[in-house]
Order: sequence, then structure tokens, then C-alpha cells
Amino acid sequence: MTLTNHYRSDRTGLSFELFPPKTEKGETQLYSQLKKLMEFSPDYVTCTYGAGGSEQDKTLDIISKVKNDFDVPVASHLTVVGSTVDQLRIYLQKACDRNVDYIVALRGDPPQGETEFQSHAGGLSYANELVELIRSEFNQLGIAVAGYPEKHREAVSMDIDLDNLKRKVDAGADIIITQLFYDNQDFFRFQDLCADRQINVPIVPGILPVVSLKQIQRIAKLCDSKLPSGLTSQLDAANSDEAQLDVGIEFATQQVDELKTHGVCGLHFYVLNKSKSTAKVLEAINFCGT
Repeated sequence: MTLTNHYRSDRTGLSFELFPPKTEKGETQLYSQLKKLMEFSPDYVTCTYGAGGSEQDKTLDIISKVKNDFDVPVASHLTVVGSTVDQLRIYLQKACDRNVDYIVALRGDPPQGETEFQSHAGGLSYANELVELIRSEFNQLGIAVAGYPEKHREAVSMDIDLDNLKRKVDAGADIIITQLFYDNQDFFRFQDLCADRQINVPIVPGILPVVSLKQIQRIAKLCDSKLPSGLTSQLDAANSDEAQLDVGIEFATQQVDELKTHGVCGLHFYVLNKSKSTAKVLEAINFCGT
């Protein structure tokens, strides 16, 4: 099935995003958690890798096992950071050889310790160039790209950020998966701005249920995402880890319910290798993709 076919007017697409665990114990826990999430019949599962392109082989190992164990399409993240074009080709061929279905094509963040992105000698500089490479040489792979409802942190303006997004779509991207956000109005506004620019591929909202105030403050700072004052106040008032988790689940449930009411084409959950909060949200909204 092609990537766009997961998003139709008669159903809501569903996908989960994982990251490679650093330990064997973490990997065992990941597959155990996935068993619960598979009860919701996701359309596909994605896996990222470490900053600067580390753990690429581990990513392929994980998504290959996910595909074999759960019979679900899988996607590998791929960035241009630290790679020549030939190295990108080698990875893409490995992905094809291991029956990966889709690629999440990204420029990627600067490696740890660096403040600005620098293109690698013999490499690429932008995500649209990676999309072009995949489309021209590995056209069997579906392609997702990133969108930013609140603007990419490095973009000078929203207009410039949307121009960059259009270049990625025009280069051949099938869908857009958004960065996490906590104000649905930002997403709805983003949809309208994309429509104004004839960006007409499916736009999938990225959802990260809050687990704790400390965690989400750190992640939101990295992403330049706003946290609603009401949410932070509720989390701050919660007097235990479990209470904060409950606040996060309730907020995410309301957020997702509103998105579905507005007819979003799908939901992409940043699972962070933990199933409890995502499963609770999907249970609360009685999720059924069909």
C-alpha cells in the first residue's frame, strides 16, 4: 500500500514513532510495549535514530523486527547530517533490501555541540534534495517530510518556512507529518496556510501526550513549541508522577478529540517507546481507523 493510501476521507490514519533503545533491556521493553499499541491496528510504524546519524543500523534492525513480528508497514527516518550522497544511497539501498516501506526525509539537527547546521562535504544541504534523491533513484519508497505548525526554529519567518515545505512537497513528498504542538489552532492555521500555497498532500498532526512537566518543558524548548498556561498550571499542581501522567492523558485526549472532530486525515503519535499514555488516549476516543 502506498503511503498516501493510509489517508482517505472514510478513515483516520494512525502511525507511531519509536526511537532505538540504548540497552538490550530497553529493546525488550519496547517490543513488549508495542504489543499493546498493535491492538489499535496502526497503518505503519516509524523509527528515528541518534543525532548526527548514529544508530542507523539499529534503526533498521528495529523496524525490520517490527515488520516481521507484527506484519505492519515500517518507515525509517533519514537525515542528511554527516553523510555524503553515496552514503545516503547505501543506506537507502539497505532499507530497500530489508523491505522498509517508507522514509521520513529530514535535513536533521546539528550534531551535539554545534549550533548551526553545516552540510557535509559531498553531501546534501536540504531535505528537499533528499526527497529528490529518493524519488529519482528509490522511487519504490514512500516519503514523509516534516512540517512545523509553529514555524521551524531556524526559519526567519513562517512564509519562508512554508516556502521550504512546498519545495519538499514539489520534490515528491507523499505526506507531511507535523512537529508536536499543544494548541490546535496552530495546526488549523497551518493547514490553511498550506492550502493557500497549493500544498495539497495529507497533513498529519504529530501528537506527544505529556508524561511529566519536566519532560515536556525540555522537549518544547528544543522544538520551540508553546505550552498552554492552563496545561503547565495543571501539571505543576499535580502532586505525583502518576497525577502528572493523568493530566497529560486528559489533555491529549481532548486535543485529539478536537482534531478528529475537525476531520484530520490521521494521527501520528510520538510514543517515546512507552505505550501507556498513547493507548489511554486512543481508548478514550474509542479510536477506530476505519
